[in-house]
Amino acid sequence: MSTIPIPTVEEIIAQGNLVYKRPDALADTWTHYCPGCTHGIIHRLIAEAIDELGLRERTILVAPVGCSVLMYHYFNVDAVEAAHGRAPAMATGLKRTQPDKIVFTYQGDGDLASIGAAEILHAANRGEKFTVFFINNAVYGMTSGQMAPTTLPGMVTTSSPTGRDVALHGYPMRMAEIIAGLPGACYVVRRSVHDARAIRQAKKAVLTAFKTQLAGLGLSMIEFLSSCPTNWHMLPPDALAWIRDTMIPYFPLGDFKVADGVEQV
Repeated sequence: MSTIPIPTVEEIIAQGNLVYKRPDALADTWTHYCPGCTHGIIHRLIAEAIDELGLRERTILVAPVGCSVLMYHYFNVDAVEAAHGRAPAMATGLKRTQPDKIVFTYQGDGDLASIGAAEILHAANRGEKFTVFFINNAVYGMTSGQMAPTTLPGMVTTSSPTGRDVALHGYPMRMAEIIAGLPGACYVVRRSVHDARAIRQAKKAVLTAFKTQLAGLGLSMIEFLSSCPTNWHMLPPDALAWIRDTMIPYFPLGDFKVADGVEQV
């Protein structure tokens, strides 16, 4: 029985037929993320931006504690691991001692908005010149789906089995709006990755955030609305629809601060 030879990437490139390939900044490996999780989409957008701006050899990733705790395995850049919530403190030290480097943190809602809230607030207030990618999926994803600072009113989690009661637990924190109000923040936006149009807009924001850092301006932050089908107990398509129909009305997409000098893509 004859077999059809499968062309290599190099052969496809030579033929001019290449449409899509893995960014060089993204490692050729499996990830540990659950099926349908949108961390992978956001990872790819960041890696594409790093490649397009030619930053791979000068980029330092600060990995968090949370679902993306192992993300240093997935990027072909220098990386360090921070204690829970302390990524902005570590990024501050790295950027101040190596100002020619491109430094970014990648943090979930528990990491940034709960245990690390003081770290990100003071880093933004000081105008530290690094980039923050904040992933908001409204739950603690790695530790079984407990209520997070961004859990929506009435949302059932493992630690709020009758739903989030705002009279008891307070309201979800809109971190993009909070950070945008601080003088040292220069570029603060909220994006989503629930459909193709939103992903394209998110990619432009990633490029803009890195360009803000290259220009030597203050802190840049993108809040991404991201899905967690496992802890939301939904199929992946339903989780994407839930972002659109339930998360976005409470966490509206948009630009919350674009300071003078920021070059938007």
